[in-house]
Amino acid sequence: MISIVVPVYNEEENVDLLYQKIVSAMYAMGEDFEVIFVDDGSTDQTVARLKSLPKVKIIILAMDFGQTSALDAGIHDATGEIIITMDGDLQNDPADIPRLVAKIREGYDVVSGWRAERNDSTGRRWLSRLANGLTARMTGLALHDSACAMKAYRRGVVQAIHLYGEMHVFLPAYLYGRGAKVAEIPVIHHARQFGVSKHYFMKAVKDLFDLMTIKFLVTMTGRPLLFFGGIGVFSFAAGIVAAFISVYLKVMALRNFGQTPLPVLTIFFILSGILFFMMGFLAELILRVYFETNHKTPYIIRERIVKE
Repeated sequence: MISIVVPVYNEEENVDLLYQKIVSAMYAMGEDFEVIFVDDGSTDQTVARLKSLPKVKIIILAMDFGQTSALDAGIHDATGEIIITMDGDLQNDPADIPRLVAKIREGYDVVSGWRAERNDSTGRRWLSRLANGLTARMTGLALHDSACAMKAYRRGVVQAIHLYGEMHVFLPAYLYGRGAKVAEIPVIHHARQFGVSKHYFMKAVKDLFDLMTIKFLVTMTGRPLLFFGGIGVFSFAAGIVAAFISVYLKVMALRNFGQTPLPVLTIFFILSGILFFMMGFLAELILRVYFETNHKTPYIIRERIVKE
């Protein structure tokens, strides 16, 4: 079974044609499949169009929670051993699904699409190159196009986690940091025909902060005390050195305590070190609470429809 998960938001002009293309591609493969549309609080006729489609799963979120939440809902509802994700704006081509599936079956856990001939503005292409380079440096996974929505996952790998923020953009990098085998293949990219783009400058800013979060999760998963504790040790050591120097200057009658900022720096660095240790312990506690309760989601599903 292959599951195709498509998050949509105000795509009333695209969903009918996209569904037809998906079905055509899957019938050509001759394999069992399911199509899961996740509506992220659309305000147009997207839901009505989806309800008119046959043999489809529809998950309707209570409001616009964002693309990451929509993907998370669809991925965790999927029953296929291979999960394909793609945008609902017809810029991704379902004809690429067989190639993604074939690559997964070569032994990979994640296959990411690469829009080698991208039909976007020059500004977005340059911004994407900058983001890809930054992602590679921070996560160690070098992809040509980390933001491409056309991806394939083994269900056991991707359903083990929940997605937050704009985390879906960096999901291959995050899974790579957890030991997943990741590959990349070129995919078709069409220019948008209907509707308007959902990408804007502030989304890129949010992506940057989420990339920093992914970096922290990948490098410090399970032991945040190592991260904060390391800073705490450095700060505490700096305080001890400052104290030693100030005492030395006093003993050698070179400077009194009030004549240098060293005593103040001593107190500052030692207190900072203690605070970083406390933050590390608190982060350890929060992380354990997260792992115990990660079955909860930050979104609400208003309705779930299965059409046979």
